Amino acid sequence: MELIKININEKMEQVVSARDLHERLEIGTPFKKWIDRMCEYGFVENIDFVTVGQKCPIANGGFQEQAEYILTMEMAKQLCMLARNEKGMEFRKYFIGVETAWNDPSQVMARALDIAHKTIANFKVEVSQLENKIEEDKPKVLFAETIETAKASMLVGELAKLIKQGGYDIGSNRLFSWLRENGYLIRRKGSDYNMPTQKSMELKLFEIKEGTRTSGD
Repeated sequence: MELIKININEKMEQVVSARDLHERLEIGTPFKKWIDRMCEYGFVENIDFVTVGQKCPIANGGFQEQAEYILTMEMAKQLCMLARNEKGMEFRKYFIGVETAWNDPSQVMARALDIAHKTIANFKVEVSQLENKIEEDKPKVLFAETIETAKASMLVGELAKLIKQGGYDIGSNRLFSWLRENGYLIRRKGSDYNMPTQKSMELKLFEIKEGTRTSGD
């Protein structure tokens, strides 16, 4: 039978709410006055207890901030002794029993296995995310590898063929369109249409070669 809720913190330690304990021990003194007096017995914050803020509803429908004290099991047991009543003794025995079960070798092993399973599950998620990222970046990598292996200049149409051979489906017209849309070739219609922009020339991405082409017409 659970007498009081026992939580597990990020350090895998059992902890108890001071407010819950105050209520279960049926302490007549108001909580704030009681916890301040208890802390005077030499308990150290961030070792024996931690203080956290929490929002609590109030009568007008709003919320107010109040301090919550999270106690270690050792501090909780000592507060039970300081209560000097039957409830205090009852809860101290309960905490001792919970601690004994928690430290049982079979329970320690079960927690270790649970942590291992969660670690493996998180690792699988990370691997899956990396694999998805690799798949997303594949076109960029193929493009970069294609450019890296090209030692001399080439026609845009030839570059499109190399990229397609590398596994990314693109044709000459689509590559020309992409270069125009991203500011590498001039977009406006006219004699300089599809010519390199000033930015492209400054980056030395293109060179212009003039020549004569003979066609059937």
